[in-house]
Amino acid sequence: MRFLPVNLDALLVELDDLPQTLALLASLQSEPLRGIEELVPAARTLLVRYRPSMVSRAALVAAIGARSLDATVERMATLIEIPVSYSGEDLDEVAQMLGITREEVIRRHTGSEYTVAFTGFAPGFAYLSGGDPGLDVPRRTTPRTRIPAGAVGLAGQFSGVYPQASPGGWQIIGVTATPMWDLSRDVPALLQPGFRVRFVDVTQRAAVALAPPALVAGPSTATTTSTASPAAPVAAHEGSSLEIRSTGLQALFQDLGRHGQAGQGVSASGAMDQGALRAANRLVGNASDAACVEIVYGGFHAVCHGDAVVAFTGAEAPIEVTTASGLRLAASGYQAIALSDGDSVVLGEPRAGIRSYLAVRGGFTAAPVLGSRSTDTLANVGPAPVAAGDTLPIHRSTVGAIVGAPEQPPHDLPTTHEVVTLDVVMGPRTDWFTPEAVALLASQTWTVTPQSNRVGLRLAGAQSLTRSNPAELPSEGTALGAIQVPPSGQPVLFLADHPLTGGYPVIGAVATHHLDRAGQIPIGARVRFNPIQAFEIDITP
Repeated sequence: MRFLPVNLDALLVELDDLPQTLALLASLQSEPLRGIEELVPAARTLLVRYRPSMVSRAALVAAIGARSLDATVERMATLIEIPVSYSGEDLDEVAQMLGITREEVIRRHTGSEYTVAFTGFAPGFAYLSGGDPGLDVPRRTTPRTRIPAGAVGLAGQFSGVYPQASPGGWQIIGVTATPMWDLSRDVPALLQPGFRVRFVDVTQRAAVALAPPALVAGPSTATTTSTASPAAPVAAHEGSSLEIRSTGLQALFQDLGRHGQAGQGVSASGAMDQGALRAANRLVGNASDAACVEIVYGGFHAVCHGDAVVAFTGAEAPIEVTTASGLRLAASGYQAIALSDGDSVVLGEPRAGIRSYLAVRGGFTAAPVLGSRSTDTLANVGPAPVAAGDTLPIHRSTVGAIVGAPEQPPHDLPTTHEVVTLDVVMGPRTDWFTPEAVALLASQTWTVTPQSNRVGLRLAGAQSLTRSNPAELPSEGTALGAIQVPPSGQPVLFLADHPLTGGYPVIGAVATHHLDRAGQIPIGARVRFNPIQAFEIDITP
């Protein structure tokens, strides 16, 4: 058992194999340790996120290291059959790599029973283990930018089904119409850890619509083919609201995140600058975790119907209020703003930072999805993006809610005019890179490219990072702030909507105290990483 640093509030436990990982996971779930907030299992690792104020890393390492790994995790009775048309674009290449015919690939894939080992990468994406050991193929050297929903793939000794269209590097051998993720089901993910899975060849019936999954044994499981939440009747709203005239580049509902859904492959998402979201809610008298509208690069315009108290925080941007009578007034961020019926408010282009947060006293009435009002742009989970023409109803304010006094905005919001320094915790895979690459990470500046978004900042440097270990890395949990290095050697800094697991090595992670700052970095800015602690490995006795 090895313990690898991930961040100031997370560590990675590396084990010998999947059975040990599942045994440790079962132990920590049945007898939880104080301070652990989330567990993300993978092929040979367990990502542990914890609260440092409740438990130290040393104490956590000692407690986890004392757990037995001898227990065998029993599989559930539930067996799901998934019909597959074996027409994937990589089927012939996989057969060639293995030195067998395509028919033999299909026979081996359908002739074995799989078990859902863990979930990750995307909501409803299950890593299936226990198939034919001969079906062991590496990921593609260059991942595809788009793999269709329902694609059935192989990577290493795992098989899996892509729940939705997304980038990916697995070898695609077939396709199924069976929905892996459906928010209209009581449990949206069809495949749960421990479920058994069998693939059924329906290639010859490809012209006929594929059937829903067959539940062969076990408890009742819904098999509807819908991929979106059913439409609910919209009730008339009595009270104030904001009519949206323009949203700028992007406007999304966000709160503090969707925690505790790792078992379904769902990451937390949430506001990119959580300190700014909390401040906006304090200013209008809301609970700190109430949903706000996260606005990117300004350009937001809304008209108030009824009376409301609002506040903008985050990016440094001009705010203008136009009263119903036509009087124009300049307003400031980080203070409460009273709006009357017919008043309009405009948020301009930021001078520093890029993300602003709009809170309204009482909160917005957006419906939660899996316990959160955050919109996850990678997973497509959460409320729809705010659009021009929308009317956002406002809850009546809670009796006794107190509007806060003005707060001090941050003094060092990132701009494109100076280098943005981010503290970094090295690990967990720093030792997969050459000493020159580790030094290069901190010594050169990295430019934020236009391909960046809420999933991550894609960075470009004059020199790429080279690996000393060329091996295939089994998928493992990834944390917010992780700096993942794909084969190009140009790093990606994972942000709020990052995948729960990843298959490329992580050289370090932006320290927790600089995550909000990372969420405010504009396109074109230059970034420098500052390692704040050396790479360390703890090994239990």
